[in-house]
Amino acid sequence: MPDKSALPTRRAPLSQLFQPDLVPEPVSPEAIGATVPITIDGIETKVPLGSTILQAAKSLGVHIPTLCYHADLEVAGICRMCVVEIEGQRTLQAACAYPITTPIKVNTYSKAVRIARRHVLDLLLSEHCGDCYSCRRNGSCELQALAEEYGIDSFRFGHCERPMPVDDSSFSVVRDMNKCVRCRRCVRTCIDVQEVGVLEATKRSKDVFISTFLHKPLNDVVCINCGQCINRCPTAALYAKNASDEVWKALDDPDKHVVIQTAPSPRAAMGEMFGLPPGTTVTYQMNTGLKRMGFNHVFDTNFAADLTIIEEGTELILRLYKALVAGDTTVALPQFTSCSPGWVKYCEHFYPGYIPNLSSAKSPQQMFGALIKTFYAQKLGVDPAKIVSVAVMPCTAKKFECDRPEMRSSGYKDVDFGVTTRELGRMFRQAGLDVPSLPKSDFDDPFGGATGSGLIFGVTGGVMESALRTVLELVTGKKLESIYEHGEIMPVRGFEGVRYAEIPIQEVGPVPELLAHLVPDWDWLRGVTLKVAIAHGTANAHKVMEDIKAGGHFSGCHFIEFMACPGGCLGGGGQPVPTSAEIRAARANAIYGEERTLSVRKSFENPAIVRTYQEFLTDGPCGHRAHELLHTHYTPRGKHID
Repeated sequence: MPDKSALPTRRAPLSQLFQPDLVPEPVSPEAIGATVPITIDGIETKVPLGSTILQAAKSLGVHIPTLCYHADLEVAGICRMCVVEIEGQRTLQAACAYPITTPIKVNTYSKAVRIARRHVLDLLLSEHCGDCYSCRRNGSCELQALAEEYGIDSFRFGHCERPMPVDDSSFSVVRDMNKCVRCRRCVRTCIDVQEVGVLEATKRSKDVFISTFLHKPLNDVVCINCGQCINRCPTAALYAKNASDEVWKALDDPDKHVVIQTAPSPRAAMGEMFGLPPGTTVTYQMNTGLKRMGFNHVFDTNFAADLTIIEEGTELILRLYKALVAGDTTVALPQFTSCSPGWVKYCEHFYPGYIPNLSSAKSPQQMFGALIKTFYAQKLGVDPAKIVSVAVMPCTAKKFECDRPEMRSSGYKDVDFGVTTRELGRMFRQAGLDVPSLPKSDFDDPFGGATGSGLIFGVTGGVMESALRTVLELVTGKKLESIYEHGEIMPVRGFEGVRYAEIPIQEVGPVPELLAHLVPDWDWLRGVTLKVAIAHGTANAHKVMEDIKAGGHFSGCHFIEFMACPGGCLGGGGQPVPTSAEIRAARANAIYGEERTLSVRKSFENPAIVRTYQEFLTDGPCGHRAHELLHTHYTPRGKHID
């Protein structure tokens, strides 16, 4: 029994809890850029004024465990796993939230620190459903890793027995609050990173509960299915709805013809599922693995990305022609990209008045799905009813997108199943395939050809750069490489939340045959400055949309690329966990690096695209058949316009 005489008889007064030496001194303007000496575990160093103890420790290679902390999020200091001891201070301090303004000495592993962290873990585990062996995050759970690190092999204070139902109402995201550790990463992600605000911490103290509005199911609130909460959740309290069992069932059925398309971003991240550093591409090894798993054909989503550029770019030209030449004041400008289903749903929920600004072009995933069950089925003589079309995507919202009722223009469900990078990685392991060690193989015909423009769709700014590569060359008649070095349009690249660029069109050439049925000449574009913008993450989309509503700077744009996820698709909610700015940058470098190795880098030069228009979409871009299969319309709350 503990010695009760050693226990406090009452709570300490506030004057003792909030000691003067715990309040950081205000920083004067003269102190900006200054450094402060600090000693961590006996190691002396200097750090920038205002750095946290956690940042200082990382700079020295000193490990401090964290749980609520995430590099993408604002500091919360909730979980207390990162507590450290500061010489001269009575209480332990959270390293992630303590700013260094004066010289201090820190001990990161004293007896008091180790005991406190162990108590924190024991208390968290007492409220955590402990079915680790059957858990989706088994082996990648941060709570599990911390328990192993601190030698916890029993539930000292007991544990819960799944008293709460699992919410699987969403097409994309599943919530299991039995595994929630109340770190609020999901709340901060939804509010601060995405500015959607679906999740919030309700009640207080030990009764804190992460909830939706009025405790409604996810499918009944304004969730945009982006899955960013999943990528930052340390446990399996949030995970993507898994379609891999249905895909295996189709692969095992000899009566089914199963094909798969692979998006650019999973290739730059799949290596992480096998322990490789972020930014290690395994594009062609994936092809081999998928064929060994039993897929009849493996296609490159980049083909459909090139198709999207042709259709979306043509739509932009038609909108500009109507506005600048025909004087049609009803034309909705700026035109918004529609490749990101999370962004489309965000626009539907929060800015329904701007739905006409969305391009009517479907995303590459859905364009490909429509072609597979029409053009592809005809070429191979396969009954489209027997085709199972699978898409491996970096995005959880793609699961929602393929289930939208308007995505059935082929007469069937255009894409049957969307699987994430994480899900496909597990399927590879179930099949005993170590992807990085597999031999390389190409994508299959008739859609094997793709371009660098399709590949860079995976990076924020990639859709814009791809569109500009095609539009500029077709309009000016000049090689893009004569305008931009290596044909790379650097003004639209980067990871700034919002980017703006002006592209002057000083001279024009003849209208190419592909577009001759739409406009007579390009003279009306001579001297025009094309104004474009890029925003990634819906918090940044919110800034741009509010500016447009106010008639601000971005309302004068002609074309704006919006992506729901930070970094674009490579930071999607279905990508490997963890994520961070450094990891997203490494994946981007992988995509750009692979793109430079391709011989064809502009969408309109893709031979497979040319054949598709010659053999199937014979009335050209934005023609009747293209509109029937490759375009759609959106309405508030996702209902279809007939």
